[in-house]
Amino acid sequence: METDNLNSIQDLIAEKEGGKVEFKQTTGQLERGMETLCAFLNGEGGTILFGMTDNGKIIGQEVSDKTKREIAEAIRLIEPFATVTVSYAGIPDTNKQVIALYAEEQRYMRPFSYKGRAYQRIESVTSVMPQDKYNHLLMQRGGKYSWEAMPNPDLQINDLDENAVIGAVRAGINCGRLPETTIREEIPAILEKFDLLHGGKLNNAAAVLFGRNLYDYPQCLLRMARFVGTTKEEFRDNQRLQGNIYTLLDAAMSFFFKHLSLSGKIEGLYREEKLSVPYKALRECCINAFCHRAYHRPGGSVGIAIYDDRVEIESSGAFPPDMTLEKLLGGHSSEPPNLIIANVLYKSELLESWGRGISLMIDECRRAGIPDPEFHTDGSSVWVVFRYKNETAGQAPDKHPTSTRQVPDKYPTSIVRLIEMIGERTYSLKEMMGMMELKDRENFLVNYLNPSMEAGLVEPLYPDQPKHPKQKYQLTEQGKALLQEGKKKN
Repeated sequence: METDNLNSIQDLIAEKEGGKVEFKQTTGQLERGMETLCAFLNGEGGTILFGMTDNGKIIGQEVSDKTKREIAEAIRLIEPFATVTVSYAGIPDTNKQVIALYAEEQRYMRPFSYKGRAYQRIESVTSVMPQDKYNHLLMQRGGKYSWEAMPNPDLQINDLDENAVIGAVRAGINCGRLPETTIREEIPAILEKFDLLHGGKLNNAAAVLFGRNLYDYPQCLLRMARFVGTTKEEFRDNQRLQGNIYTLLDAAMSFFFKHLSLSGKIEGLYREEKLSVPYKALRECCINAFCHRAYHRPGGSVGIAIYDDRVEIESSGAFPPDMTLEKLLGGHSSEPPNLIIANVLYKSELLESWGRGISLMIDECRRAGIPDPEFHTDGSSVWVVFRYKNETAGQAPDKHPTSTRQVPDKYPTSIVRLIEMIGERTYSLKEMMGMMELKDRENFLVNYLNPSMEAGLVEPLYPDQPKHPKQKYQLTEQGKALLQEGKKKN
């Protein structure tokens, strides 16, 4: 902002009521002026004018080399380094000047402090910033001060799901983002390479990614609801689940398959099933929600709401300060707020490519012939809306809604998917989970494999040795018969 002439000074005087301008008579009040400037930096920016009366009258002051040195030295005491513009406007027919110290909004660098103390501006009053607000801004700054990077001395390696860690490593090796030697390393060494372990202490990101017991992390929560109709007046299904990202992602995708209509076509022995909203678009949206949300809020969560005409996916947080909706939709560089978490998800192939998530969702929806997803924020939450046409709207709700299956409709979608995937072949537990893009072993056993075996549709090759090293699974005669029956129907 140019403030080197009296006209620009007069414009600033007129903005006094806006709370972003402060008047000081002389640099004898430099200390108080710098405290206010620090407060402006912690807000939306502002200007300090020296050579002004409290009521906005220009009086000026003499400016010496000593005055300029004192101002420069005071600015250097602001931490972290701040961009401050110093201007001098001469007063005609005098040897006096008005000094202007201007600081624009520098949100990414907040909180700022002066002489080791942070300040805030409320209306026209400058005061010391409360410690909780300072800590909140510090976590938002990111880097070593971010919430995900903060160590948790109470978190131990045995509190993490080792299978989930190994699963992430295998996925990273398979996609070429991790060297093959990684799988032979000890868990602590892997965690260090993932930037999750420093000096023997795990950080918060480790819990979010691989935690098992998350009592100290209430924000690792997924809310899922299927409503009747298009409002929140009546639930058809309502679930809450706490867990790490991999567990919650599996649960989210299972919920979609349970409550969104399926359609598809036969491709050889297998059926290509399509949800009312494209699977890849929903998955990408959920990954973004888990990856980019504001984890420092203990009360935050990710929410999934399914209606007869739309799916809404919500997460706590906001767009980056300089990110507009136009930039979001028009292509942008990715600046993950949780860089450690994003890096692990990328290396384990959950994140395909930083900055491409939005375009992928849009492309998938257009390919499916449904409207583009809608992106919204209110400053504290971000939510995405996928609109679709419900072919079964108005009909009596099916406990396990699907359409046109190979396998008779009396079985849940999870069992249908597993039977059709196995077909005439045999697979190990890991092979089946990999083909179905499921990461959480317990979820797969509870919702897919065990119900299929209890129904007499799937059987192990070594029934008397459940933990046999070469254990695989195949369809029973009943399972094969049902699969053939479904094919005849089509």
